[in-house]
Amino acid sequence: MNKRKSKAIGILKNSQLLVPLIAILLLVVFNLIRDPGFFSVGLTTNNNGDPVLQGNLISILNGASELVILSMGMTLVTAASGGQDISVGALAAIAGSVFVKVLKSGGGISAPVVLGAFLLCCAVAMAFGAFNGSLVALFNIQPMIATLILFTCGRSIAYWINGGATPTVSSPIINAIGSFIPGIPIPTPILIVILMGILFALLFRFTTLSLYIQSVGINQSAARLNGINSVGIKLLSFVILGACCAVAGMIGVSRLGLINHETLLINIEMDAILAVAIGGNNLGGGKFKMIGSVLGAYAIQALTITLYAMKVPSTDVKAYKAVVIVLLVVMGSPVVKEAAGRLGTRLRASRRVGAGKGAA
Repeated sequence: MNKRKSKAIGILKNSQLLVPLIAILLLVVFNLIRDPGFFSVGLTTNNNGDPVLQGNLISILNGASELVILSMGMTLVTAASGGQDISVGALAAIAGSVFVKVLKSGGGISAPVVLGAFLLCCAVAMAFGAFNGSLVALFNIQPMIATLILFTCGRSIAYWINGGATPTVSSPIINAIGSFIPGIPIPTPILIVILMGILFALLFRFTTLSLYIQSVGINQSAARLNGINSVGIKLLSFVILGACCAVAGMIGVSRLGLINHETLLINIEMDAILAVAIGGNNLGGGKFKMIGSVLGAYAIQALTITLYAMKVPSTDVKAYKAVVIVLLVVMGSPVVKEAAGRLGTRLRASRRVGAGKGAA
C-alpha cells in the first residue's frame, strides 16, 4: 500500500499538470473562504427572454475562451519551434477585420455570409501564420523575433482593411456567436472552446502530428534523420495557430458587435505565453500537454475575476497578476522542483531512520 502511495505521489510530482492544478486549487480555496458563494451558478433570463447561466464560474469559462483557443495553438508553436509567437493578438485583429469586411460587403448578414466571412478570415490568418512560420522554419529566425514583424504592423494592417473605420455588425447570428444561442443556456464561446478541444483531440488521436511536433522540438536533427520534415512541421504549427487566431478574432468581434483594431484582444499574446508556461510546458520546445495550457489559461482568467471581485482597481490588476504569475512560474521551474525532490528524499530518509531506531 505504501509503495502504491509513494508511486502515486511520485507521478503527481513529475506531472506537467501539477502547477496549473495547484494554481486553480489555491484560487478555488481562497475564493470559497472569502465568499462561499463565489462559484455558485444561477439560471436567469436575458433581454430576449431566453434562459441563460450566470455566475463567476460562467464568467471565468466564458471570458477565457479566446485565451484558451490561442493557448492551444501557442502550445504547438512552442513545442515545435522552441519559441513563442507574439503576434497572435495582432493576427486576431486582422482576422476580425476581414470577418467584418466581408459581413459589411455581403448585402445582408445571413448564415452563408457569416460562414464565408469566417472561412476567408481563417484563410487570411493561416496565410499570415505561414509567413511567420516561413521565417522561423526556412530562415531559422528566432520565433519571437520573426513574429515581432507582425506584432508591430499587424494592427495597422487591420486598420487599413476597413479604411480606418470601426464598423459595427449587428444580427441575431453574430449576437449568438458572441453571447448565447437561443434556447441554449451555455455561452456560445464556451461551446466553441469545447469544439476546438474535440478537433485537437481527434487530430492527435488519428494522426502522428503530436509525436512529430515533439520530436522536432526535442531534437530537430534526429527527427530529420528519422524522415520527419522538420520544416513542414514547424510551418504547420504556425498555420494551425493562425486558424486559432481567426476563431479568437471572430469571437472577439461577435462579443462587441464591432471591430476595433486597437483594442481587440490587446496584450493577449502575453497571457497565451504565460498559459503555456503555467501549464508546465517547456518554453524551449519538445514535450507538451495541451490540457496543461488550457488549465493555465483558466487559472489566469480565474485570477483576473478574483481580483475584480475583490474590488482591485483595473489599473492595478496587471501588477497583482504579475506577482502571482511569477510565483507560479517559479514554483514550476526545474530548480524548485529539484529542490523539492531533494527535500522530500531527506524527509523520507529521516522517517526511515526514526522508524529503525524505534524498532530497535
